[in-house]
Amino acid sequence: MYKILIVEDDLSIQALLHDFIKEAGYDVTLASDGVEAFAKYSQGSFDLILLDIMLPKIDGYGVCELIRKKSDVPIIMLTALDGEEAQIKGLDLQADDYITKPFSIPVLLRKIAAVLRRSLKQNGIPQTISYKNLTLDLDGYKVYAKDNSIDLTPREFEILRELLLHQGRILTRQNLLQTLWKYEFLGEERIIDAHIKNLRKKLGTDDYIETIRGVGYRIDKENKK
Repeated sequence: MYKILIVEDDLSIQALLHDFIKEAGYDVTLASDGVEAFAKYSQGSFDLILLDIMLPKIDGYGVCELIRKKSDVPIIMLTALDGEEAQIKGLDLQADDYITKPFSIPVLLRKIAAVLRRSLKQNGIPQTISYKNLTLDLDGYKVYAKDNSIDLTPREFEILRELLLHQGRILTRQNLLQTLWKYEFLGEERIIDAHIKNLRKKLGTDDYIETIRGVGYRIDKENKK
């Protein structure tokens, strides 16, 4: 799951962004001023930063400049400043995109997906995973078997993705909970079993998920079944 840091001092806009971006399947962290933003960036690992410019303590330009001294993490600037000079300043600080308020949530989500896609390509991270007759479209959250689309829930897709990204390795239920749910369902390990059961039904006869009794699950990189 991609992790996004949202930096916005207007709490109503912050809440709006949090709800829509989380609903779109991203892991969201919030910050309300420039100092908090840089502190949270320094303490965590993010795939993208959505950064307002007009912030208390340190403005968005300053935050962007501090981050760029350490990282090339994608940054989308979000601001009411719609003049050409403001946009050029943001882009000169190596922001990846610039969106002015008021903004369209569907457009914002597509820009986030596009920036993440470009970043992954630049870092050599595959956009698809193939295994036997399965193909996972990581960006589109879609699964195909022999060119036929399989309808998975986001959690089912994420579990299958984790297993395929770690072919040959046994992933315990706790591994999957901590990776995908963080601590929301700590101790409720059987929720993984329920999702695996549904996955197997949907994959049908071409289910490659192996149960390691008392431990967890694995997809064998040797293609044995």
